[in-house]
Amino acid sequence: MKPVRLAALIVLASASLLSAPPLLAKPSDYAAAVADKARGEKNRALDVSRMPAEVLDFAGVTKGQTVVDYFTGSGYWAEMFSRAVGPRGVVYAADPPSFADAKAWEPILASHANVRMLLAPIAQMKFAPRSADLLFINLNYHDLYWESEKYKYPRVEVAGVLADWFTAVKPGGSVVIIDHAGPAGDTRALVEKLHRIDPAQVKADMAAAGFVLDRESDLLRRTTDNHETNVFDPSVRGKTDRFMLKFRRP
Repeated sequence: MKPVRLAALIVLASASLLSAPPLLAKPSDYAAAVADKARGEKNRALDVSRMPAEVLDFAGVTKGQTVVDYFTGSGYWAEMFSRAVGPRGVVYAADPPSFADAKAWEPILASHANVRMLLAPIAQMKFAPRSADLLFINLNYHDLYWESEKYKYPRVEVAGVLADWFTAVKPGGSVVIIDHAGPAGDTRALVEKLHRIDPAQVKADMAAAGFVLDRESDLLRRTTDNHETNVFDPSVRGKTDRFMLKFRRP
């Protein structure tokens, strides 16, 4: 698999504008997406802590939609979005090139015909205007404040990224953000230390970008997590306190 050039990314995203209007899904469709036998076993193992059917319901994914799975990683959500939006929908699995594992993605792309892998540096990851019904980011919003020479991940300006999101999402469309809850303070320093973020920072960022908070959920909250432990610490890994926010693009 070769990285998709930015120009191709925009052309592919533009094609989603020609999709038919979304058809409403039923709750049972989410159960079918989770039970999809094409999903990888490593991804299935995460279901207990991630509660995917309930999250898909919160996000309001429907047939025929165009979904951007931002920081797609292993493709955990992309696989289920693929089934949830159906053959008339499209899922753009977006990642920085240094994060992508081509070998791991081969079986996902082979078994999910409506998934498009899009690789570009975050600062250059731009989508066609008003092309996405949903932009979804799970446990990676904080990485907009992170930087790493080791992982070839340069510093980005958060306001610029969110401006691109606002342009990409259709009026009435949504952005869903799930992340590890963190304490208040210097956001970049806390992200570097803990890989967490204060939900108040996310709300402020999104409001400044023009998005409106639509809903929030305590579904993934865990009161035993003290917010002061690095999320990769074995004592909390997979068991962190997580917030879930849904924003609407007016």
